[in-house]
Amino acid sequence: MSEFGADYDRRLNRVKDAIALKEPDRVPLIPVMQAFPAYYADMTVEEAMYDPEKAGEAYDKFFEDFQPDLGWDPINMFPAPAMEAVDLRWARWPGNELGPNEIFQFKEGEYMKADEYDELLYDPTHFIMTRWIPRSFGNLSSFKNLALRNSPWMGWLSTFLPFASEEFQEDLDRLIEAAENLQDWFGFLADYDEKMKKNGIPVAYGAFSFAPFDILGDSLRGTKGVLKDLYRRPGKVREAAKKLTPIAIDMGVQGAKASGNPFVWIWLHKGVDEFMSPEHFDDFYWPSLKNLLLGLIEEDLVPVVYIEGSYNTRLEVIREVPAGKLIYHFENTNMVKAKEVLGDIACIAGNLSNSLLTTGSPDDIREKCRTLIDDVAPGGGYMMSSGALIDNAKPENLKAMFEATKEYGVY
Repeated sequence: MSEFGADYDRRLNRVKDAIALKEPDRVPLIPVMQAFPAYYADMTVEEAMYDPEKAGEAYDKFFEDFQPDLGWDPINMFPAPAMEAVDLRWARWPGNELGPNEIFQFKEGEYMKADEYDELLYDPTHFIMTRWIPRSFGNLSSFKNLALRNSPWMGWLSTFLPFASEEFQEDLDRLIEAAENLQDWFGFLADYDEKMKKNGIPVAYGAFSFAPFDILGDSLRGTKGVLKDLYRRPGKVREAAKKLTPIAIDMGVQGAKASGNPFVWIWLHKGVDEFMSPEHFDDFYWPSLKNLLLGLIEEDLVPVVYIEGSYNTRLEVIREVPAGKLIYHFENTNMVKAKEVLGDIACIAGNLSNSLLTTGSPDDIREKCRTLIDDVAPGGGYMMSSGALIDNAKPENLKAMFEATKEYGVY
């Protein structure tokens, strides 16, 4: 028995068996919580984002009433004070463009210009420091003047000069304010994770990473920009995805080593059926994503590939991974087909509709859970989860999801 007790071990072993394509004692429950615990505790999203301790109280209530097999701490209630301190431009949140109970939103933009691929390819770190950071954070605009790569030998005489500017020192004060807030926030999360484990709930994540193409498309070029680039500069897109792959691997490895938790969640966006042809997926998206997955698996980590949208035309392609080493979490993909194609390769999860959780009845949820379990749970390798992160679900529907899985999901 581990130091965290029998309940913790039972839940974690249930998940590990499913990943290994075995039949556990029952189907594991691994829904991803976002704003639901705040709503469930009659707390606004604004309160949760500006006060971690309050967010923790909301999650305490959630865990008291629900017992998932992998649980989420309040990390998805991002630290608004730190975001404010640096003037984060690619998000809006309660207290910043949104009302107190609206969920935060991503504001897409072109933070890398179409003619800047060569700069990114030559030196990604310098590009992020001097192009992406000043464009992404309104209070860090002076970073555009930094050129630390020129520092060796006599170069330091000139490259250190920007640090003396009044503008940079003001930006640095804001950065320190944000960093101190983040230090407190991550310290709170670490303490909360220990409380979760002592209460028998394994923490769902140890690190995060992103498909290399999505790093390029989400926060650098933007959706419109990167999809146009597939036609206008395809060679540069391939080179950039390849260049970003070791960075994406290191992101997951370093985070998992720091947390001691092997689950690396990878949120997929641009490769879905709705955005990209099968030919483009095979050419531009999958090669670097595959190398990311293999790189994490080689480090004995467990990629949890969180696939938003549908992947019905990708299933045969994403078989190209070692068996029993990762989780494919689907939002809208046909789960019968996914089980048929991937059942001997990967654990699959998800597909319980968020819309149904929000607008349906408990009987609707029980029926859907029963159907999912009947269709894809036999033989193991399935975990029950919503299609996407949970915000506005009816509490009675989420309870029905848990009850139905515990009743119908026993092997």
